[in-house]
Order: sequence, then structure tokens, then C-alpha cells
Amino acid sequence: MNNRIHAKLREQKKVLSIYFTAGYPKLEDTTRIIRELQSSGVDMIEIGLPFSDPLADGPTIQDSSTKALHNGMTTEKLFEQLEDIREDVDIPLIIMGYFNPMLQYGVEAFCKRCAAIGIDGLIIPDLPVEVYEASYKDIFETYGLANIFLITPQTSEARVRKIDATSEGFIYMVSSASVTGAKSTFGNAQEEYFDRIAALNLETPRIVGFGISNAETFNTATKKADGAIIGSAFIKHLTHHGVEKIKDFIAAIR
Repeated sequence: MNNRIHAKLREQKKVLSIYFTAGYPKLEDTTRIIRELQSSGVDMIEIGLPFSDPLADGPTIQDSSTKALHNGMTTEKLFEQLEDIREDVDIPLIIMGYFNPMLQYGVEAFCKRCAAIGIDGLIIPDLPVEVYEASYKDIFETYGLANIFLITPQTSEARVRKIDATSEGFIYMVSSASVTGAKSTFGNAQEEYFDRIAALNLETPRIVGFGISNAETFNTATKKADGAIIGSAFIKHLTHHGVEKIKDFIAAIR
């Protein structure tokens, strides 16, 4: 498999990926946010598909999901919004969501629509690697989609290596065992974890998520990994400053 994610990770170190919730703050903001992020110099975008029971998400992202659902966001609505996104957006686009809405839509139908509109990969926190390999890997590969798995500080070395062997795209390194949320600094435990995973010399690039909120945490995370993902801090910025001020947020990180 060779898609935009691989190309981006080959050409650049310290990749900056931004997560936002589709349909928030307003239902029709999705594509405007994507275009603003690209023009602000972001390297990769994770589009959150809102779900009513987002177990891995902290209060900021949960709240944005709830509001997006109230706004009328659905899986079908997201696909309609993204129909022409590749006319002027060329950076990697990833959909992050829970498996239930994808199952309801039909996994193959979901992957087919993703491929048709130019999505490069999926992050599905509640789809275990064993279930993926047994039931869904062939479908993902048919449609050229990278499935991106998460590891945490508690993930065993054996499991990290299994995920490394199965992964396409990158490994999502969750910086702590808690739910998502912005932090202003990392502690010793997180830095030891970054060192430990770096020492495994994995084949797959690693991008750190959860707790990245500013230039300091971005730079710390990317010393030992290939990039970092900012979610909650960006959504807070959208909440308080709107889509118009996206460039200010990105400029402060880099």
C-alpha cells in the first residue's frame, strides 16, 4: 500500500496532525476547517466521526461530538460533505471514529465510500488488531485504506510488535492511559514511554496523540516520534475563536 500518509511520513519529520469533530462548531463547517488547516500548513488531518458513546474521548471532544450530532451530523452527511474535497486538498485525510457506526453503515460500503472521496486511512479505537486481521483486513486493503492502531504505555512489547507487523500508515502512540485531553507539559512517565518505544526500532512510523496542546508538548513528543496529533486544544480554540482564527492556533505550535 502506498498512499498520501506514507508519502507525507517519508518526506517530512515532525508531522503535525490536527483532529477535529466533523459538524462542529456548525454542521457545515467541516470542509472549511479542512481547507483552513491545509492553508495553515498542517501536514495531516483526522476527521472525527461523532458517536453517542465515545469511550476514549475526554470531555472536550465528547462535548463537540454531542453538539455535532445535535447539529445533524451523520455518516452519510459526512460523506456528502467530503464528496469534492480532493479538488483542492492534497494532504492526508483520516477518519477517526468508533466501529459501531461503520458496522451499521456496512464495513465494505463504508470503506468503498472512503476510497471514492479520497480518504487515506481510518483510526478505530475499539477495533482490536486480531478482529481486524480475521475479518476486515482484506476489505481495507482492497480499498487502499491504512488502518491505524493505538498503543498506550500499558501495551506489552509483544503486542506493540504485533501491531507494528500489521500496521499500514503509522502507529498512534497514546501518551497516557487516560482519555483524551490537552496538557501543557509531559511528565517523566510519558518521556520514559517515548524513549522505550523509540528503542524498539519499529518498522512503522509513530505519531503521538492525547495531551498535545502547545509548542512545548509538540516538540517534546516529536523528539522521539515522527509526529504529533492535537485534538482537544484545537477544538477548544475553535469553540472560543471560531474557524476564522485557525491560522493563529497553528502558528503558535510551529
